Amino acid sequence: MVDIEPNGVAEIVFFLGDASDDAEAQSLIARYRQADLDAVLTEVRGFWDEIVGAVQVKTPDRSMDIMLNGWLVYQTLACRVWARSGFYQASGAYGFRDQLQDCMALATIRPSITREHLLRTVSRQFVEGDVQHWWLSHSGQGVRTHISDDRVWLAYAVAHYVRVTADPLVLDEVVPFLTGQTLQPGESDSFFQPTVSDESASLYEHCARALDASLAVGSHGLPLIGGGDWNDGMNRVGEGGRGESVWLGWLLHATLDVFATIADGRGDAARAANWRKHMQALTTGLESQAWDGDWYRRGWFDDGTPLGSATNDECRIDSISQSWAVISGAARPDRAAQGMRAVDRELILHHDGLALLFTPPFDRSALDPGYIKGYPPGVRENGGQYTHAALWSVMAFAGLGDGDKAAALFWILNPINHARTRIDMHRYKVEPYVVAADVYAAPGHVGRGGWTWYTGSAGWMQRAGIESILGLRIEGNVLRLDPCIPKSWPRFEITLRHGASRYEIVVENPQSVPRGIAAAELDGAKIAARPLSIPLKDDGAIHRLQVRLG
Repeated sequence: MVDIEPNGVAEIVFFLGDASDDAEAQSLIARYRQADLDAVLTEVRGFWDEIVGAVQVKTPDRSMDIMLNGWLVYQTLACRVWARSGFYQASGAYGFRDQLQDCMALATIRPSITREHLLRTVSRQFVEGDVQHWWLSHSGQGVRTHISDDRVWLAYAVAHYVRVTADPLVLDEVVPFLTGQTLQPGESDSFFQPTVSDESASLYEHCARALDASLAVGSHGLPLIGGGDWNDGMNRVGEGGRGESVWLGWLLHATLDVFATIADGRGDAARAANWRKHMQALTTGLESQAWDGDWYRRGWFDDGTPLGSATNDECRIDSISQSWAVISGAARPDRAAQGMRAVDRELILHHDGLALLFTPPFDRSALDPGYIKGYPPGVRENGGQYTHAALWSVMAFAGLGDGDKAAALFWILNPINHARTRIDMHRYKVEPYVVAADVYAAPGHVGRGGWTWYTGSAGWMQRAGIESILGLRIEGNVLRLDPCIPKSWPRFEITLRHGASRYEIVVENPQSVPRGIAAAELDGAKIAARPLSIPLKDDGAIHRLQVRLG
């Protein structure tokens, strides 16, 4: 018991030791009992200031500023990369595709974390080219599946890291493969502990083998969806080995494009030529088979039944086939724009503040896409808002040059804006300072937040805001700037730390345009080159970049 006199102050310190066993926990407590706790706290605060303070923004949207200036990076690193645990997910496992995407958002801020994770992830690839869909770090046990997109994300994330950091040497890092029992006919997945193979290869070869294993196509010339692509819940669309994914066609096209260039630089001419040939075939299939008349289809079932088509009673239109038509840069520009107009019309419910993954949800039709149909209509992936996918729509609108739609959708997805009033809070019911993976569209629960904290949406929201709307991209020691903002924004500011230097960026918009740099000055000197590329200097100085849109 502690007695405190009126107006008195008492400080109570208690310790919890989190370790692998009691002895280690006791040792940890003993260590910190002898430490200067004020100094420890200062060190922790300094670490997080360095992380979240690497890029700071000031825009007319205060809710955007709050999320971009710390909360999104914190959620990504602390929850997704380190803890790998949340209120709704407590396994602590690594997801192969999951943390690859998370770490892409950290490549500029803390590249060492991204690099370390790329090498950790590639060590979970089998000699045949496929991977563990998820695994437990303490044992190496994990699940081998027919899910089709994991191996493509490996190459996509590696290419992103190399571009952002200008660290091509990572491609030469040698990592062993795994070996283990292959899936038997009719077996969808298998949980076991594989062994480390005697065979090792460079990170580049791992990525190349993953891409080579992703080139099989179905009757429409598009990638096989297997046991699910990005949407694991569509696990029966292609369980017979013939179903196809339009979305995966866009992702694979984008990845082959950048990796063919990497192959050129490494003298791997045969692979580069094969990948480019496959890209051409994908383009033909996507445009001749996947276009549905007003948007791109989502795919086809094993029996050839289309999915995400106007002919479907359920899942008539799916957002990710439209957003990645833009993000990949592979679609016909007129069709990409038309598909995103359909997303805006069919899937973004401005009155309810929701952006649906697809509509209508699966419920009564004969279609059996997989376990996604087990969710009530309008909940999670089954026709609710899946924030991860909705953020790709933000990036797509920005890619089309529509800053008004990009920023408006970002505002809808921002959790702060789901809790502005007491009524909003009672509807949303979850934390307003971290991103929710999903928001319900089910009758009686419209606008209720679902799975918070443990969602890859946080990293994508950071990238959508910083890279797509504010237009800031770092490639090695070069700053590139190409904003796509609402016409109503008069200006915005970015502060970027680069080593010991600081870059203070001010973007003015006197003519109320969404995009297009009319003039720029760095430290008072005019910059004529477009697109805007600024060599970054680590000289300890403060550099001022003034930009005028027009």
